[in-house]
Amino acid sequence: MANSINQIQQLKQIRDQMTRFMMTYKFGLDEINTKLQILQEEFQHFHDYNPIEHIKSRIKSPESILKKMYRKNLDISLESIRENIHDIVGIRIVCSFISDIYRVSEMIQQQKDITVISCKDYIKHPKSTGYQSLHLILSIPVFMSDREEHVYVEIQIRTVAMDFWASLEHKIYYKYNKVIPDHLSKELTDAAKVASDLDLRMEQLHNEVNHIKAQEGEDNDLQLLKIANESFALPRKLLESFIKETK
Repeated sequence: MANSINQIQQLKQIRDQMTRFMMTYKFGLDEINTKLQILQEEFQHFHDYNPIEHIKSRIKSPESILKKMYRKNLDISLESIRENIHDIVGIRIVCSFISDIYRVSEMIQQQKDITVISCKDYIKHPKSTGYQSLHLILSIPVFMSDREEHVYVEIQIRTVAMDFWASLEHKIYYKYNKVIPDHLSKELTDAAKVASDLDLRMEQLHNEVNHIKAQEGEDNDLQLLKIANESFALPRKLLESFIKETK
């Protein structure tokens, strides 16, 4: 009887520890989502262009975490999970253009309470499959009632074209149980090249539009200056006339 009670207490303790562990990562996800939401709302209200198309986020399930630990042949403990699994919290940011990816990445990395653990640029250096994305591993503080903990967060930043291709690859990868036939693998690589070319062409169009807008802005500024000068011309003439008459 005593052994049964002890086992039940141990199970409850393990459950409570796991719940607290997962809640910490949930709070970490809330923290980073809040930061991203602030950036989105700032761009929507104070800028004429928002580089973020949409954001997706997820937390790995305990079962998925344990499977990954087994695959990596790591000790099964909360401390081992904390140190070795850096993608329990995952966020995907989808942008319109390649330049937006680096812009958003820089804004995130510049925040003072964020520590950058690693940055892998699969855009400048794509994987052999053609996969492209910018991967950040960040550490952010989570302030609990009795302590401060640092949570690892993985952020993937990519364009719409990159995201579409990666989603397609993922579906095919799991449909064929991670062994893709050669002809499909080649088709995917070719499709990645098409997606990359599309991104480059859209980036060029984006730059041309920005150049035109900048020129129009300069023309508008000159027009406003001309209007301002004309507006002040009459009062200035009246003042000069009044001075002459009073002499």
